[in-house]
Parts: sequence; C-alpha cells; structure tokens
Amino acid sequence: MIRRVLDTAGSVVHSGWVLAERGLLGPYRPDQILGIGLAVRRYGLRPGAVAGVQRVLRPGGTAVVDGRDELTFAAADERTSTLAAALAERGITEGANVGLLCRNHRAFVEATVALLKLGANALYLNTSFAAPQLAGVVEREGATALICDEEFLDLASGLDGKLARFVAWTDDPAATSAGGYETIDHLIDSGARPAPAPPSRPGRQVILTSGTTGSPKGAQRAATNTLEPLVALLSKIPLRTGDTTLIAPPLFHAWGLAHLGLSLVLGSTIILERRFDPEATLRLIEAEGVTVLVAVPVMLQRIMSLPQATRDRYDTSSLRVVAVSGSALPGDLATRFMDAFGDVIYNLYGSTEVAWASIATPEDLRAAPGTAGRPPRGTIVRVVDDKGHEVEQGERGRIFVANTGQFEGYTGGGSKDVIDGLMSTGDVGHFDEDGRLFVDGRDDDMIVSGGENVFPREVEDLLAEHPSVDDVAVIGVDDEQFGQRLKAFVVVGPEADQPGPEDLKAHVRSHLASYKVPKEIVFVDELPRNPTGKVLKRELKER
Repeated sequence: MIRRVLDTAGSVVHSGWVLAERGLLGPYRPDQILGIGLAVRRYGLRPGAVAGVQRVLRPGGTAVVDGRDELTFAAADERTSTLAAALAERGITEGANVGLLCRNHRAFVEATVALLKLGANALYLNTSFAAPQLAGVVEREGATALICDEEFLDLASGLDGKLARFVAWTDDPAATSAGGYETIDHLIDSGARPAPAPPSRPGRQVILTSGTTGSPKGAQRAATNTLEPLVALLSKIPLRTGDTTLIAPPLFHAWGLAHLGLSLVLGSTIILERRFDPEATLRLIEAEGVTVLVAVPVMLQRIMSLPQATRDRYDTSSLRVVAVSGSALPGDLATRFMDAFGDVIYNLYGSTEVAWASIATPEDLRAAPGTAGRPPRGTIVRVVDDKGHEVEQGERGRIFVANTGQFEGYTGGGSKDVIDGLMSTGDVGHFDEDGRLFVDGRDDDMIVSGGENVFPREVEDLLAEHPSVDDVAVIGVDDEQFGQRLKAFVVVGPEADQPGPEDLKAHVRSHLASYKVPKEIVFVDELPRNPTGKVLKRELKER
C-alpha cells in the first residue's frame, strides 16, 4: 500500500516536472485558466478540447502552414466547429466511420479535429492504395463517408455509390466542388455554425498497419483522458510549446499522426508539404525557422544522399530535434546525419499496435549506434523466450511492451500476443549491458541457412556501413543445399564508386560469421518502399 502511494506520488511529481519543463503549465492569466477549463469541461482531455485551449492561449498564433494557406489557432477552432456542424447536417454523426484519403495539408488537420468534435471515427487511408485495396478496406471498416483529395476521386470511383464524398484539396483553391462533390472549404465558408454538442463517447482514430507482409489491418485507438502518453514522449524528446514543427511523414501514418496531436497540444506551428522532397525540406527548415523535423529513416537517408554542396546551401541551425520512427534506423545513418546537422536525432521504437516501447537520445545513438534506446518512465519492456520467460541481459528473445498507449485491437477482430499484460511488438531483440534495447529483426523474419539462425537486420546494418552503399535490404530465398540463403539488394550512393559483389561479401565476412555472408548480391536503382519508408520485402522476393 505504501509502495503504491509512493509510486503514484513519484509519477505525479515526474509528470509535473516534464510538463513544466516543456512549457505546458503556464503561467496563465485568470481569463486563460477559465477558458482552458471551459474547453476541457466540454470535451475532456481529448483532441476536441485542444483547438479550444490553443484559441485561448494563442488566438493569433499560426497553427498550420501548408504552402498554400496559413491558419491561426483561433481560425482553426472556429473552422473545425463549423465543419463538424456542416458534416452533421449531411448525415455524419457520432459513431460514423469516415475515411480520410489525403496528403499532408491544412484540410487533413481540419477534418481530423472536426470528426473528433463530432465523436465520429476517423479511418486513415493509405494514399498508395490501389483501387481494389481501397475498396476492400472501406467495405471492411464500414465507412459511410469519404474525405479525399481531388487526385484520388478516380481511384475512389468504384466505391459504393451510397458513400458520401467530400473533397479536401483541389488544384483550384477557389473551387467549391470537384467531380460533383462539395469541398471542405465550401462546407466551412457556407456559414459559421456553433459546434455540435459534445459527443457521449470519444471518436476513435483507426490507423492501418503497414501491410508489408500482408493486407493492412485497422488498429483502433480511442482518445484518452490521461496525460501519461504525452508525458512519456516528452520525457525523452524535448519538444516545447511554441515549436515550429515540420511533419514530413504522411499524416495517415502513426508517426505523423502522433506528432500532429503533440503539436496541437503544445501549440506548435505545424509545417506541411503534400509530398516529401529532401531539398525542399532543407529549404523549409531555413525559411520557416523549423525547430523540430519529424521524419522516417529513409527521409534522412535521402537528405544525406544530396550532394554536400546542396546540403551546405541551407541554414538548418534552428533545428533542435529530429524525431524519427517508422522503420529501423541504421546506426551508421544516425551518426552521419548527426555529424552533418548536430546531435539532434531522437529515435522512437514502437509499432502501430503498442505505440511506443523505447526512445534513443542522441547520447544513446553516439554511445551505441543502432540502439532503440531505453523505455521512458511508465513503460515496461521485456525480452522473453518462446515459453514467455524473461531472458538474461544480452540474450535474444521476443519483445513485449506495456504502456498506456496501446491499441484496443484490430477492427476486424483479434489482437497481438499478450503475456502478463505486455503486448508483442512482433520483433526480436536484446538488451545490452547498459540497459539499452536493440531490435534484431521481425520475429517472423528469421532466416535459417544451413541450420544457423540469421536475422537480416544485422547484415543490413553492416552493409550500410560500407562507404559505397546508400541503401540495402536482405531477404532469405529457397536453396536446395542450405534450405535458405541470404540475398542482398544494394543501392549504391550517387557519388560512390561501384563495388563488386565480392567486395561487399568480403566486408561482411570480415565482421560476421561466414553463414551470415549473402550468397547473392543484386544491385538495384532503388528499393521498393511504402509511403512510410518500410521496405516491401515481399516485392523483393518476387524478383
């Protein structure tokens, strides 16, 4: 009993210190305190309240910049309330499932907040879907409406004709309709309306898994009334109120969406570009004074692939944080990027299902390149064997996580494996002697070659350290003699000398056991990746 009280008190003190350090505890004027209280009373500690809170604290501050429009916090609150009311008039009510098929821009943000104010469920759709995949997901998830960019209207033309449609982005910013459907801006500009009554239950946000090994599944997560997820991330990643945050990954991806929520809570200015371009990203950092860049590893790789003269052309000294997640971050890439841009990388390891597991700080990445870091306070990470027993430090096993951000299960039913309240990430890893977590690969990614177990990640990281290698992926293919053999697909850097297959094999052989040396090395122009940067290894297996 006493231990529980002390733990609770310690958690409260820690949370208060983190929130104060990040600028979330004021000081506030009496009228601001009243306004915050009214917003929270209406919506609770949920995204619907955030727009109202920021309207009180920073009414004239810039909330969103997308290259076409700028939106203040006051305008964001008013416009999202109007949009929520307009959608309700058109039959979208509490509990409705609404698909969002949009690139990164202002209307994505407005639609998300409006749906949460309504208590509707936002289903985030992948912009790279083919028509059959889109139709399958929309039908499976029971969507009754679709908000999409004009460029995706043809893709959505085969969907059920009863599905309500609204257009988020058009090439003509003055258009009130596209393809016969009303635009989001038209709904808002047709007249201000009071916000709908607060929903009886919070809307859910349904994020689709990457689908790199199969069909994407809907992972649903309800809005939370606890500050613990916020505190966990801010305790390791030094985001602050008033930051200028460039969110480069797709907002439909868990990492992009997480930072949309964080930025709204912190009152940060959100910078968005519809498509990622490495040089345009550097240009925006200089032009907007970006302090936080949110990215996935392949984006850092593409920035580092730019000629040195191009990178040197832009002043990026405003950057304090480069927050990275979404796929494995090679240790060599992290150190090369920090050598060029300063010790600014904070790498989060997690998944759509478990949210976060651990976070590596710049100090971690310098001391132990390739590490996934340490769990933040309140998060439990265990590495277990096939029987569910925790393994010794340094031994490899399956990674299980417990925190307050886990998903509620797949929309089609089912969940991840759970042991003693901890959820599987689907990965295999180990802790080093200093308590840092390392992810060795997917638990279904192991290759058995000649009776020896090999995880591709170890070989990929080593090949990535070769000065001529810009990108690499390793898979297992059938082999009559060994059962499976390793096959590496290699992208050579734009300014690098072309290595021979034997050069790369010798590089691996000089560091790893002979059974980990790829039997075959194929040079390619680029690796197939999904929009969030994960390598589509199933496509490589077909080559």
